Amino acid sequence: MRVSNQFADATTGVIYIHSSPAAVCPHIEWALAATLNSRPELTWTGQPADVGVLRTSVDWVGPVGTAGRLADALLVWPMLRFEITENPSEGVDGERYSYVPRLGLWRGCTSANGDIVVGEMRLRAMLASSDTAADLHRALGTAWDEELEPYRSGDEGAEVTWLRRDVG
Repeated sequence: MRVSNQFADATTGVIYIHSSPAAVCPHIEWALAATLNSRPELTWTGQPADVGVLRTSVDWVGPVGTAGRLADALLVWPMLRFEITENPSEGVDGERYSYVPRLGLWRGCTSANGDIVVGEMRLRAMLASSDTAADLHRALGTAWDEELEPYRSGDEGAEVTWLRRDVG
């Protein structure tokens, strides 16, 4: 008799460092290497939306839950702007973490196509709230998307990965 494993052991994702001071970049690389147990190949480029800071992105492979561990590792530097995605895998929802200094950390579950998924019980609680629209915007990460949108565009010669809230 064969035992079925209904949950994935590993998954993939992407780290987007949208904004970092140059002096912090080597520390970020060390933190990512420690979390991923391998040295990521990062190429830092200028951030057109904020002169004097750098940005990078890298794909990652790791155990389910790695996105949360990566976010924890990056929270040490409160001046960063970053997003981390973890793709859904068998039996496990995907995740997206967004961080901006003014708002802090936001986390949302994602579907296979990258949409933010809000669970039934959370929706019911929002319906019972006196400020349903504000609760819904927070659940969707609207303020984080608005603040990060200028940092998501690419400059000439940069690798561009579009992570936008209005896709689809």
